[in-house]
Amino acid sequence: MEGAMYVAEKIREPAQINAVALKAYARVADAWGLSLKEAAGLADMSESTWKRAKKPDFAGELTKDQLLRLSAVIGIYKSLELYFSEPLARSWFTRPNTGPLFGGSRPVDTAIDGGLPQILAVRTYLDALRGGA
Repeated sequence: MEGAMYVAEKIREPAQINAVALKAYARVADAWGLSLKEAAGLADMSESTWKRAKKPDFAGELTKDQLLRLSAVIGIYKSLELYFSEPLARSWFTRPNTGPLFGGSRPVDTAIDGGLPQILAVRTYLDALRGGA
């Protein structure tokens, strides 16, 4: 129970959570070399909103869906970094993939088209690879 109390104390204001998530997501988008359009689409934002959201003083709200997307994408990034070595870890998300989830498309494109359900499916897929399931 002590651990739960510690976690509860660590929870920040939504604005702080959004700022941390956006900063981490921006780093992932840069690491993967995503275009402005791809990064915005993956986050379910317009390109102009994404441009504003990348700035440290962004005060806009994120929807629950957007926050879940950012969190899941950051999780995908971490899984790739743990599972693959460079440069594959950085390019996997933007390379055509013949795996069952992708049908020859790039994971980033399927994630943008399929929205949060597909982003979560990619994350689960990578976690299964990592766990050997």
